[in-house]
Amino acid sequence: MSFIEKTEKLEKKNQNIVKSGIKLSFLTLISRILGVIREATKAHFLGTSDFADAFGVAFLIPNLLRRLFAENSISVAFIPTFRGYLEDDRDKKETQSFINSTFTLITFLTTVIVITGFIITPYIVKIFYKDTSAAIMAETTILTRIMFPYLIVISIAALFQGLLNTVNIFSPSGFTPILFNLSVILFTIFLQNKTANPARAMSIGVIAGGCMQALFQLPFVLKTGWKVSFTSLKNTFTNPGTKKVVSLIIPTIVGMATYQLNDLVSTALARRTGTGVVSSLQYSLRLQELILGIFAVSIGSVILPDLAGLAKKKLWNEYNEMLTNAIRIIALVCIPITFYSLITGREIISFVFKSRAFDDESVRMTLSVFVFHIAGLVFIASNRIISPAFYAQGNTKLPTLAGIISFSINIVLALVLAHFFKGPGIALALSVSSVFNTVLLFVFLKKINSTGTEKIAATSLIYCVKMILLSVISSIPVYYLHPVFVSRFIKLGRFLGNGIPLIFSAAIFFAVLFILLIITRDEMLKLAAGKILKRKR
Repeated sequence: MSFIEKTEKLEKKNQNIVKSGIKLSFLTLISRILGVIREATKAHFLGTSDFADAFGVAFLIPNLLRRLFAENSISVAFIPTFRGYLEDDRDKKETQSFINSTFTLITFLTTVIVITGFIITPYIVKIFYKDTSAAIMAETTILTRIMFPYLIVISIAALFQGLLNTVNIFSPSGFTPILFNLSVILFTIFLQNKTANPARAMSIGVIAGGCMQALFQLPFVLKTGWKVSFTSLKNTFTNPGTKKVVSLIIPTIVGMATYQLNDLVSTALARRTGTGVVSSLQYSLRLQELILGIFAVSIGSVILPDLAGLAKKKLWNEYNEMLTNAIRIIALVCIPITFYSLITGREIISFVFKSRAFDDESVRMTLSVFVFHIAGLVFIASNRIISPAFYAQGNTKLPTLAGIISFSINIVLALVLAHFFKGPGIALALSVSSVFNTVLLFVFLKKINSTGTEKIAATSLIYCVKMILLSVISSIPVYYLHPVFVSRFIKLGRFLGNGIPLIFSAAIFFAVLFILLIITRDEMLKLAAGKILKRKR
């Protein structure tokens, strides 16, 4: 292949990232907005009460297991292995056997975990409570048991997503979280008077939403020509592809477990520092995940199959270019949003959450942790982009080690800082540990000889510094004008009183930023503009 052909192929790959990323980001934008509305619904009915904390603890347990087994299995193991089957032009019957075996494995293991979870839930719940009434602990146990089966259906949905993403179909998987959030919102609204409390209504909505996510994707999976069905456990555990999946998963379970234990330990510490701390941390994280879900997760999902294909073909220049561009896109988005959010955080929280049960004290508690969460946004987002670079090459040990070290740092910091600063200390610990995780991932990436880590790191760092400088300049007028907007419109109520100042401030901030990007001839802006112009033609 000539140099010109390789260049054209790389440009096409980069354009595909933008195109697929834009589509998936649009769907994820809707989903994340609905996710915030879901949290706003929770805030309206539960605020930062004991019931809000109970739901937060109850949902954390199956959700943690979902991230550990479902997302881990798909991103780290299934997609690269399935991609390998397709790249090698394996016999279709052999590939179908691999799919069936993986489906059976995931279903079997999650069912065993759920049954075990039902039995030991009362003992798990005790970890999070200290000197709390038996009624709240009993309610947390009930809520946890209601939501435990969510692990089974969401794991199946994750497998369907992995299969579709591997063949470059992203939209159905991007739409399913919309169904989930709508389910939780509607079930909460319509069942909150028909159940013992609104938290139970939300829990029922979680189960219904998980079922919708799996069922919606099934027709799209079948349309690809692949089927999903059960096979014997003997075939499941002897299938070469499934054995490879297991071999890839096992080393990462420790790392992923440590990463997910961040949430577990942080929640346990938060619950023991006082009422409302758990829910305030979760409300803050929901706002952060609005941005992460739109950009970091979307881009990570899009580039992983392509990175795996490039790694298999040993096209390292293209591989490095794709990874570098993905990191720079994250910096282009996350760094400016961080500066804007630090200035307008109080109004963002008030606009989204303030209601009957979410009062001024709830706003204060959430803002106190939000400023520390948002400060680590670019690092958390980058970690979700860099990790797939390891997975694409079948390397799971190095990101696992990075996860273990970062977890240790987070726990030590959280234990110390929570004692002095409560919720804000826990949020700061997470952001600091995320910085260490990013640094470690770059250091470990250097150990993979096929990647030009120094060039990737240098290019990314220079671009990040540039975005920080541009964001500082863009923040100056907003810093002085935003309080003026707030004082002018605050009497108009929750939505207009907070929404109008946010819109005016955003218009000024991003207008200045856009002009600065044009003046500096930003490469990422050129890439996006080129794609838009090509689509118009």
